[in-house]
Amino acid sequence: MADIPASLRYGLAGLALVLAGIGVQQAARVPPVKDIEVRIRDLPEQFEGYTLLQLTDMHISRLFDEAWARTLVQRSNALGVDLILITGDLIDGPLSARVRDVAPLRELHAADGVYVIPGNHEYFFDNEQWMRHFVTLGMRRLDNSHALVERAGAQLVIAGVTDLSAPRAGLPGPDLHKALAGVPAGAPIILLDHQPRNARQAAAQGVALQLSGHTHGGMIRPLAPIIARANEGFVAGFYRVGGMQLYVNNGTALWPGFALRLGVPSELTRITLRRAVEPG
Repeated sequence: MADIPASLRYGLAGLALVLAGIGVQQAARVPPVKDIEVRIRDLPEQFEGYTLLQLTDMHISRLFDEAWARTLVQRSNALGVDLILITGDLIDGPLSARVRDVAPLRELHAADGVYVIPGNHEYFFDNEQWMRHFVTLGMRRLDNSHALVERAGAQLVIAGVTDLSAPRAGLPGPDLHKALAGVPAGAPIILLDHQPRNARQAAAQGVALQLSGHTHGGMIRPLAPIIARANEGFVAGFYRVGGMQLYVNNGTALWPGFALRLGVPSELTRITLRRAVEPG
């Protein structure tokens, strides 16, 4: 270091501080809206323009606290979407410590409801207790199960599975066959799966769209290839997996133990469904 000019050392230190400040600010903010469109083959015309809001990896905690959650809920409700889908890792901490911080989620609302699946962090803090609490907040849980959304006689399947970490907690792991048992033939299937690693199996089961989180988009852009290798090649954004589309969300927040983002922004993800135009 003695051979490096003092001005350069101070400049590098200043740059590091600026980047750290930007990274923390990007991590801790309530994110802006990200609008995306998904074109689905055989989407009933009654669901043309149907809107979803995906929330994921909120990690409500001392960092992402009651005030943060209240602002998030206000911004989410203002979007006026048809359906809200929460794809896991809502919390970090036991219910006794976080009950006040998650309370604003009770005000989340959409015309066709709010659905939730667990992420791996729910299993760190008594998954069943947390999932029961989410139900008291007005959410409908999807544990290897599905629900039907109906519009003028047409149906859309919303399915959800448990997390890959569940067996380590002595609880049932993801079971897509069970989740899809009895779904009506021809109805498009939207699958909620916290981790994207099983996307190829979902595609083989006829899922039209899988929504996942877990990766936080890699958090820092140079880390993305490393995170992708741990998640079967999936880290952020859209992927075509056989006949299925997979969307891996950067996350609404992230794990407070590494609260840093650079070049990988958090997002409030509003998804508009469109009918795919058949070629020819």
